[in-house]
Amino acid sequence: MVEHSQRVKYQVGQLKELRYFQGLMKGGISGAIACLIVLFALAPAPALAVNNPELLPDEPTVVIDLARILNTAQEEYLNTELPEFEASTGWKLRVLTQFDQTPGRAVKDFWGLNDRSIMMVADPRGGNLLNFSVGDELYPLLPRTFWIELQTRFGNQFYVRDNGEDGAVLGAIGALETCLNRGGCAVVPGLPREQWILTLITSILGGVICGFAAQPRREGQGIAWQWALLFSPLWGILFIAFGLGPVVTRTPELLPVIRNVSGFLIGAIVAFLTPVFGNPPPADDNA
Repeated sequence: MVEHSQRVKYQVGQLKELRYFQGLMKGGISGAIACLIVLFALAPAPALAVNNPELLPDEPTVVIDLARILNTAQEEYLNTELPEFEASTGWKLRVLTQFDQTPGRAVKDFWGLNDRSIMMVADPRGGNLLNFSVGDELYPLLPRTFWIELQTRFGNQFYVRDNGEDGAVLGAIGALETCLNRGGCAVVPGLPREQWILTLITSILGGVICGFAAQPRREGQGIAWQWALLFSPLWGILFIAFGLGPVVTRTPELLPVIRNVSGFLIGAIVAFLTPVFGNPPPADDNA
């Protein structure tokens, strides 16, 4: 009887705890629902597509510089260059800069944008200066990764700080014209100094790994080729994929290639000559 009574008390206690936790869960769910209702009530209305045709110029132009990024000479150059480029290649390039106000959807009809059109939007308010509206016929020639690299190379705050907002716009236009004249690009042409330094570092690191792997492990061994080949996927990726690949795909110049190869060889030689594993212990003459 005593055991039965204790068992009943234990079950009653468990039932009370279960009801207690159920009450907490219901209260938590109710509170979460109330918070969501308050957030949705206080949230601003969803952004709708903007259409301000009154901001468009009265005369035809390929550049609408509402943010006043370009000077008069640069704007005149683009108004001459871009129509000539369109006439010779069939690709339509347009430039829109904006700050507080934007014409929005009105520019599509103003410029007659289609599948062979590229509209560059320069807006200093965002983290990246540049954005692109690209026609569908461009993607077989310039893949989506190209547009990401183009935006991050010329629109990032460091490039804008060093070259100005106008320099970022003109630089991106120049890269687009170069690639479209070539018939397409997988990557943005040109090798920035920061990117080349990164490829040089990976080349040197690959050489260091190769040199350490090739160190002799036993007395009388010249080069440990087996270990060098064993580690070849690692130093090969660093040297070939990350060291030479970005260079040869972005510039035809030989000087960066020669520097990276030299960095790899120097790193390998220094690492090979550095005694990491140590020489084998000398034989004991008294033995």
